[in-house]
Amino acid sequence: MRNVLFLCLALAMLVYSHAPVLAASPNPPTHGGAMESQRMTTGREQLARLNPKAEAALHAALDDIAPDMVEMVVAFGYGDIHARPGLAAQDRQVATIAALAALGNAEPQLSFHIDGGLTAGLSPQEIVETLYVTTVFAGFPAGLNALSVARRVFEARGVRPDIPAPRTGDRRARGLAAVEISSKGVGQKVLDSLADIAPDMAGFILDFSYGDVISRPGLSARRKEIAMVAAAMARGTMRPQLKVHAHAGLQVGLSRQELTEVAMQMAGYAGFPASLNALAALREVFAEADAK
Repeated sequence: MRNVLFLCLALAMLVYSHAPVLAASPNPPTHGGAMESQRMTTGREQLARLNPKAEAALHAALDDIAPDMVEMVVAFGYGDIHARPGLAAQDRQVATIAALAALGNAEPQLSFHIDGGLTAGLSPQEIVETLYVTTVFAGFPAGLNALSVARRVFEARGVRPDIPAPRTGDRRARGLAAVEISSKGVGQKVLDSLADIAPDMAGFILDFSYGDVISRPGLSARRKEIAMVAAAMARGTMRPQLKVHAHAGLQVGLSRQELTEVAMQMAGYAGFPASLNALAALREVFAEADAK
């Protein structure tokens, strides 16, 4: 058992030691005193920007059972992570909404961040489109449940998304065009890769995933990739797809720092293993991009 624990610790340290460092944290680690107070102050400011009543609600929910969790959420979740530079507030909410929807087991937190996304400046339609994209990765139950949460938030805020006009034209053509935007020249590769076992699945990917969903208007190409990367990171079982969409994110204008910040954001929502595994996959993506 001691050897197993030592090996796990060593692997974690190895991942950390090679993780891409693209921006210094605005709140470096500390062991108390003024910096600890500053972490709480920064966290409160960040949390209040999303919802001024959030910290009080945390105290009401946790003070009788785990009062220290409030400080962990505020100081670490918002003071250390959420306040980091390198990812715009709206993009950070897209990543968080997609991750929580993909996890499928965090309805209160999803509700909070859909509301926070509106406060940060996302439109109702952008939030709905984020959930459409997430459905491709997490499945229809997760997407339908997330949309039910969004409906309640929108009703409480007195807003509603625009309903786009039905689209016409060939789904396959739309799908191939959408693939070409983010992953040049791979449309035929998708078809070829599944021809020997499930050729219809390749058609589903191009016609439905790309032709019906990813090609939709209402969310920028870079935010679609943020949503897909975050969903794949949070689920933790989609390393190949995560790498595909990290490459696609670079193609549509996301920076390496932005992708890294999405992975670090996942530490607070999907846990450290998910975040560390995502960073390891990104390291490979960046090396592959450099080798081209």
